[in-house]
Formats: sequence, C-alpha cells, structure tokens
Amino acid sequence: KGIERELICPACKELFTHPLILPCQHNVCHKCVKEILFAFEDSFADGGSESSNQSSPRIKIASPSMDRIDRISRSASQRRSFGWRGRKRNSLTPRSSLFPCPGCQRDIDLGERGINGLFRNFTLETIVERYRQAARAAIAIMCDFCKPPPQESTKSCMDCSASYCNECFKIHHPWGTVKAQHEYVGPTTNFRPKILMCPEHEMERVNMYCEICRRPVCHLCKLGGCHANHRVTTMSTAYKTLKEKLSKDVEYLISKESQVKAHITQLDLLLKETECNSERAKEEASHTFEKLYHVLEEKKSAALRAIEVSKNLRLEKLQTQAEEYQGLLENNGLVGYAQEVLKETDPSCFVQTAKQLHVRIQKATESLKSFRPAAETTFEDFVVDIAKQEEILGDLSFHSNGLEIPEINEEQSRMYNKALISWECPGKTDSADIYVLEYRKLNREEESATWQEIEVCSKSKVISDLDDNSSYAFRVRGYKGSICSPWSREVILRTPPAPVFSFLFDDKCGYNSEHLLLTSVESRAGFPLLLGSERMQVGCYTTLDYIIGDTGIAKGKHFWAFHVEAYSYLVKVGVVSSNKIQKLFHNTNDVTSPRNEQDSGHDSGSEDAFFDSSQPFTLVTLGMKKFFIPTTPAAPKDPASRILPLPSCLGICLDYDKGKVGFYDAGCMKCLYECEVDCSGIMYPAFALMGGAAVHLEEAVTAKYGEYHDDI
Repeated sequence: KGIERELICPACKELFTHPLILPCQHNVCHKCVKEILFAFEDSFADGGSESSNQSSPRIKIASPSMDRIDRISRSASQRRSFGWRGRKRNSLTPRSSLFPCPGCQRDIDLGERGINGLFRNFTLETIVERYRQAARAAIAIMCDFCKPPPQESTKSCMDCSASYCNECFKIHHPWGTVKAQHEYVGPTTNFRPKILMCPEHEMERVNMYCEICRRPVCHLCKLGGCHANHRVTTMSTAYKTLKEKLSKDVEYLISKESQVKAHITQLDLLLKETECNSERAKEEASHTFEKLYHVLEEKKSAALRAIEVSKNLRLEKLQTQAEEYQGLLENNGLVGYAQEVLKETDPSCFVQTAKQLHVRIQKATESLKSFRPAAETTFEDFVVDIAKQEEILGDLSFHSNGLEIPEINEEQSRMYNKALISWECPGKTDSADIYVLEYRKLNREEESATWQEIEVCSKSKVISDLDDNSSYAFRVRGYKGSICSPWSREVILRTPPAPVFSFLFDDKCGYNSEHLLLTSVESRAGFPLLLGSERMQVGCYTTLDYIIGDTGIAKGKHFWAFHVEAYSYLVKVGVVSSNKIQKLFHNTNDVTSPRNEQDSGHDSGSEDAFFDSSQPFTLVTLGMKKFFIPTTPAAPKDPASRILPLPSCLGICLDYDKGKVGFYDAGCMKCLYECEVDCSGIMYPAFALMGGAAVHLEEAVTAKYGEYHDDI
C-alpha cells in the first residue's frame, strides 16, 4: 500500500495502464498521452475553447493553463506553415510532437515519430499488475484451458500469454519439448513481450544503451539513425551499471531508516506548527482588515455628518429666502407693513419711519430683478473620489521586502509581428514562482483602458493579436505563494504601422550564393570590386549588387524590418515594381556616371536630383552609420539636415492602395521619411549593396519553449 503513489498516472490519477516513458523520464498512460495531445489539437482547431479541453472524461486533473495551450497551438501552426504534415485525425495518432508533461509541467519534444517513438515501461507495468493482484487477492484468475467449470490457475506462461492450472500446464508443457523451456510466473493477466523491440526499427531488438539520450537503442539507430554520433554501451553493461547504482542507493536509503523516521517526526511537528501559524496569520489578517474597516467607518461617518450639516445650513438659508419673498406678497410681511406706513398722514412721523423702510423695499426690488437661490441644491462637492484608493486596494496583498521588483528588459523586449516582453529580477533573493504580466492599449480617447492580465511561469511572454499602429503599456509583478512584489516600471512599445510582411531573399537574382542566406545577404570589398573599378577611367559609380524579396505585394498595407551592419559602406533599400525589375538589374547608370566626367557642365547638387528622379525604383541610401534622406523639393536644402543617425533596426511600410512608402525607425516605430511610389505592378522589397556591407531581415517573434533537463 505504501508504494501506491508511485503507481498512479499524473494525468488520470489512476493506476498506470500501458505506461509510456517520456524523454523527461516521467511515465504517463498511453491512452492519457493520446487524449492530452488530442485535447491540445482540438483547442487549436476550436480557437482554444474551454470545451475542447474537456473532451476526455478520463482526464480528471485540471487542464493546463491557457498559456501552455497557446504555445502548443502556435507550434502546430508553425509546423503547418513550414510544410510539416502529420497523420490524419482518423488514424487515432495525434499530430503534435510537443507534449505537456503532467509530471514536470514542461513541454516535451517527442520527436518526429511522436508517440510511436516512446518506449513502453514493462517493468512499471509488471509492478502495477503485482499490486493489482495483491489488492484483489480474493478474485482468482481462472485457467484458460480447463473444461467447464474452469479451475483456478496456478501459473501463467509469458511465452503463451495464457494462464494454466497445474494439470493443464503439464499437458500443454510436456517435458522434453520446447514448451517446457517457456518462462512462467504466478497467475497474471499482464503478458509483456520477452524481447524489447526498437520503436523506430520495429523488427530490431534493443541491444545497446545510449548514454547521451539515456534510452535503449538498436544497432540500426547507432549505425545510421539519430544516435549515430552518440556514445553507447552494451545493454548488459548498462544493466549491470544501473542495477549496481540503484541497489547501492536503495541499500543506503534502507540503512538510513532511522534518519528517515526522524525526519518524518520532524515533518509531523512542522505540519502542526504550520496549522498553528496559519491560524495566527488568519487572526492577524482579520485584525488588519478590521482596522481598515474601522478607518472606513470613521471616514463614512465623517462624510455623512458633513453632508448632514451642509444640508441643514442650506435648508435654513433657502427657508429664510422663501420667507423674505413671502413678505413681498400683498398684505403680507414687508409689503403689508409698507402699505400700513403709507396710511400715515403726519409728514414728520411718515418720514421718520419710511426712510429705513424704503431701503428695505429697494433691496427687495433688486433681489426680485436678479433672483438667485441662497444655496445650491446639488452636493457635487461631497462626491468621494476613491479612484486611487480603489487601485491601491486592488493591489492589496502580502508584500515581502525580500521579493524583488522585476524589471522589463527593453533591449530584449521587442515589437514586430507579435510582442515579446522579457523581464529580469535585479537580485537573486526570493525569486518569484509565477509572474503576472499586464498590458493595455494607450488611447487618447480612452485614457483609462482596462489592463489585460496574463499569468506566466517564465521570464518572457509572447503576446499576439495586438492592433497595428498602436502604443501599449506593459508592466509585470512577481508572486511567491500569496506574496507579491510591487508592479514594475511601465514600458511603452508601439506596434508596426501595418501587418508584418514575411519574405526571404530571392536566390534567383544571380547574387553570389556564398554571400546569400535566406534571411541575410552581404557584400565584400574584395578583389572583384577592385577589378571592376580598374576598368573605369572616369566616374564614381561601380556596379551595385541588387537583390529582391521572393514574395511580392499586390494590395494592402504591409511592413517589414531589417538590420544593417554598422560597418556597411553603402546600402540602398526600398521597393521596386515588377514592371521595372529588368531596368533595375540592367541600369546603365550603375556602371558610369557623368558626375565627375571632365567638362560635364553639371553641378553636383542638380546631378543628384536628376539621378534620384530618374531611378526606376524607390530606394534610400544608408551607409557609414547614417540614413540619407533623398533630395526632393520638400527636403531641407541644408545637406547636414538630410543626414540622420542610422537606427539599429530599420523598417519599411508600403501602402500599395495609396501609393506611398515610408521608412521607419523600427525600434520606436517613428517615420523618418515618406514619399509617393508608382505601384503599377507587383511591388517587391529591394536591396542594393556595395563594398563591405550586410543586411539581416528581422526575425519574426515566435513562441519559445522551456528547456527540460534529464535529472535521473
């Protein structure tokens, strides 16, 4: 009973059934592996719906986090985009090669063969079967060959995969025959093969052990398979070595039984101490919140008293004003008194009384002309602003001085087709178990946009589905149990002005294949460049090496980015139309230029303007760590103001429908230069290099998977 926890599948929480050994050395039922992989594939097909994760009634544990489902889904999408094809769904074999291990919570690469490349753990299967038999000792295994009624079996033949009683075993395994040499064990229903076969070469038995991959292999795997360059040893040597190590370690643990019992006693005390400390912490937390409630009650009472006092004062003023206006009515109050005074016939007595009365009548007349209530009826001044306090209460948690505040690394974080946010902790004390990344869109119309929250187990996160041409604020905090750190400083990143356009350099442009990769191109200032210059007696232009992208644009708005090496002497970047590609590669202006011809009669500034306007494409010049704004009527006349520092990453945005192309600092998505372009055909990204130069296309942001380590 004590070893039952070692025989439970981490996925279904039941005893193992046909367990498979994962590359991380954890065991999972064969059926559970297929169900988990199918659940992830269904989540990708259904957009990650929660219902797809509950397709299997056998999986009893909570499904992995949506973060891990997203990573698996993105992996499946990437494999499809690169032409990877798996087995069909009706073949009952999952297509994904990445498996989220429920034991170590890591994404494990199963390789090209997927489930078919995993070994079945027959040793564990046998132990589980022995445990089952011990648990159901009252249930007998009957003989497979007895005439009805069958007798209880006494042994099982591993070669025949059947159970026998004593009599039937003697009949079917007579002395002096081959069957007499069969291997037999106690009654069982678990018949494993005598020989362990290679999962990659199904007709070959494993006879070697790969010390690099730590798994059995056959001789074909060593000769020409994936283990060809690995260090291997014979199976007997590996068996002897591992058995000696395991036996030695087990004997050591058994010899330390008293120490283990002492630790168990100590752990029991720690359990009780934890219970007591948790109750004490609950009481302290309750007392803290009671104090907070008391403060709020006092503030509430003070606010209500202030409102009540203001109400009474206003009512008193309005009541007095109402009584004064009541006196202005005929035969009432002031008017009635004045009417009685007017009845006085004695001049001296009338003057004595009427002087002061006339002043009061004048004031009443003026107030009647400009009526204004004596008090306001609204209580806008008594609205309690709790926005800041509400935010503080939202962040209320168990703060720890030892938990470092994470800092977003702006150099490693970048915004391209997706957002990659990376962070780190300045210190090494009390690193967080989990991080919470929040982000929100910064909109002038909606200054208080809602923060969106993501839980992350690593120190980086890829975020997709962000709006183009928008700024986003990011912040992160760490959690260790119930303790959390304060929020990090907010970092603002801006998305590209248009969807990212993916392409590779076209290898059909005649470019030197030694200097061309799919995403990188370079030119070298070597001997061929000197030969080209030697043939020219006049002129300052030598041949530029042109190359275009392998994919064109026929509509819409698109953005792409690239890096130009700091040592680059001359690089031109931009776009070219399919109607003018031939002119691009056979442009006579690239060979010679009248710029320095003797007696050309041209001024250098006008020559630049003529040359730029006559190009059959739209390119800007980069080089020597500078960005040169082309000469146009709208450009500054001062040449120095047309030279900008070269950004570390440059971007180009082509709006095909509006016929505009813009050049951006891709780090902050700031437009450096924009002009009109003739989009009469399919537009291609274009590059030209001369001398020592190199261009590298910006890599798309993709999901990165955590590495796992074999700790056995």
